[in-house]
Amino acid sequence: MNSPTTLVKTIAPKEGTEIMARIIECVPNFSEGRRPEVIEAIVEPFRRRRGCALLDYRADADHNRLVVSLAGAPEPIQEALLEAAKTAVEHIDLNRHQGGHPRMGAVDVIPFVPLRNITMEECVALAREFGKRYHEETGVPVYFYEEAALRPERKRLEVVRKGQYEGLKESITQPERHPDVGEPKLHPTAGATAVGARKILVAFNVNLGTSDVNVAKEIAKAVRSSSGGLCHVKGIGLALEDRGLVQVSMNVVDYEKNALYRVTELIRMEAKRWGVPVVETEVYGMVPAAALLESAAYYLQIADFSPDQVIELKMLEMLGGDAE
Repeated sequence: MNSPTTLVKTIAPKEGTEIMARIIECVPNFSEGRRPEVIEAIVEPFRRRRGCALLDYRADADHNRLVVSLAGAPEPIQEALLEAAKTAVEHIDLNRHQGGHPRMGAVDVIPFVPLRNITMEECVALAREFGKRYHEETGVPVYFYEEAALRPERKRLEVVRKGQYEGLKESITQPERHPDVGEPKLHPTAGATAVGARKILVAFNVNLGTSDVNVAKEIAKAVRSSSGGLCHVKGIGLALEDRGLVQVSMNVVDYEKNALYRVTELIRMEAKRWGVPVVETEVYGMVPAAALLESAAYYLQIADFSPDQVIELKMLEMLGGDAE
């Protein structure tokens, strides 16, 4: 269920979109979730570009953030990204930006994810080449993260984004905080961008029935791996002010290692300590079917369940086999 402050659009690939030999996913995040006209202008290049399928886009006013899910061949996705990024740089001023989600750039993150007939190593090369071109065409400095990181400490996005836009204005001049591409100074309004390569992750949120954001922050601390919680889980506590709720906002970076039901049940257990109910959960953007089916089987207590029992998935597998 989506909050009243959340704009949701789910788009099927354009008719006639051809099946590419190499397919990647890309999930760019933009620091805009409140102005529909800017959101639509950013998204428009993804609609028009042949070979780039716009799967989904979601703008949240509390987070003040736009998350776009794309799939297709690397070349058209890059071209559409550059066009969308230029629109974001033109219209988003981080000196005036306020929102619940951490950010350091108008175009905050651009991850490339291998899906079909392309390796992680190729996505790393793609991210690094794109980062250089992106800087040349926008003037925005670039940090490489996750598998594309040039320094081991920069694999973690939260390390790259430490201090956010305001803190990075000063710390970027320190040698250990210099960008990987560009001069050690932020774009005056668009900040900096993190470009990376990574596995599929699930953006998963749990909304709690309280207005006390400290409860969400304490629970996020108990859940995330960096504080001794669940491995492969990143999380922060945020206020959903328009709804009078708080949120544990997470990235489950390896759902095969920690299932969504396990994350949910730990949060439910921690919330009970505070006398707070779990109101709802959210999957933000696209999600692998396996991530949902595992939790469905857990809650329904289905014995010996297999994804092969899902007729739509079996049909897709058969069709995919014929297309090889």
